[in-house]
Amino acid sequence: MNFPWFIAKRLIKGRREGTSFSRPINVIAITGISLGLAVMIIAVATLTGFKKQITNKVVGFGSHIQLLNFDSNISFETTPVTLNDEFLSKVKNTRGVKHVQGFATKAGIIKTEDNIQGVVLKGIGSDYDWSYFKSSIVDGSVFEVSDTAASASTKVIISSKVASMLKLKTGDSFAMHFIQDPPRMRKFTISGIYETSLEEFDKIFVFCDIRNIRRLNGWADNQVSGLEVFIDDFDKIDLMTYALSDAVGYRLDENQVRVKVVNVVEKYPQIFDWLNFQDLNVIVIITLMLLVAGFNMISGLLILILEKTNMIGVLKALGSEDKTIRRVFLYQAAYLIAKGLFWGNVIGIGLAMIQLKTGLISLNPSTYYLKTVPINLDALHVLFLNAGTMAIIILMLLIPSQLVSRIMPVKAIKFD
Repeated sequence: MNFPWFIAKRLIKGRREGTSFSRPINVIAITGISLGLAVMIIAVATLTGFKKQITNKVVGFGSHIQLLNFDSNISFETTPVTLNDEFLSKVKNTRGVKHVQGFATKAGIIKTEDNIQGVVLKGIGSDYDWSYFKSSIVDGSVFEVSDTAASASTKVIISSKVASMLKLKTGDSFAMHFIQDPPRMRKFTISGIYETSLEEFDKIFVFCDIRNIRRLNGWADNQVSGLEVFIDDFDKIDLMTYALSDAVGYRLDENQVRVKVVNVVEKYPQIFDWLNFQDLNVIVIITLMLLVAGFNMISGLLILILEKTNMIGVLKALGSEDKTIRRVFLYQAAYLIAKGLFWGNVIGIGLAMIQLKTGLISLNPSTYYLKTVPINLDALHVLFLNAGTMAIIILMLLIPSQLVSRIMPVKAIKFD
């Protein structure tokens, strides 16, 4: 039989059934652990939710990695890349690549009877993955692109911000003017209206059939502004960027065009720097919560030891070693910690689920890119927080548990 555990169980049972002046201290310690764990769960779920949703939004607009003509500058008037089977095969067969799609961009001006607005026309082909924008459509629907159709589709999707500024709605037609030599104009019909809350993207992009841009620029059917590459694991984006650079980057194609490889983190560093900065906030919160819970538990353990000074003296007189007696109190402390962790999980996961299901707490989309506080509940995160909290607090309790060795049996037995 585990003697320290046997004594600890008897003490725990007696404390539940009887009265003890240490009970209020224990309740405070359990409450501190519960609230601390709940705050940590909510903080981690919110942070990972922010990073996941905003990353998905940015990637939805421009993929994880783009392959562009090396001579293309930061403007949306790009120099084309000519696609061939060998080039596409190298990209698609790179390990970790999930999907590849061509795109083209061209700056233009939308003119209505009363308003004018500069935008970027983004052309997409039949290989375009609509999954992100289908979930962002607030009116109408996305359009289909067919490679076999005789002419390019004139349907487009625009953002709710652009639609509001130009007073347009689904089904309306508008003229778009392109400043080139000679100047050109195309007429488009709105198929759907999307909203992502990424204002700097929403106010710019209008999506159309890629053949419209090819004809405006005089490009061949196999020419694009670049390729958008989606990968399996965002955490490996730097590794995948290097892999694609080795496969096709900075090489000359059949038209002596150099290809550069740019990932979404390099393209939008301000957004990802802001997201990474949030990690520091969560680290500070977790550290503070662990310290509060730890010191509460230290107080509780000291009270437990002082309350049972007489018992400690008797055990020592009967030959028990200090380490055996310390384990008795550490087992009691572990029980209190486990109780606190249980209620912390109930509170933290419960509040997170309420926000996840109802979106009760809202945000300003112009500042946070989201309408409600995002929640990403991951079982591994919750497990690590529980295990880490238990382990760190137990380690913090090893020092105050040394108080047992300072208690002399003669004085302890007479202690009242």
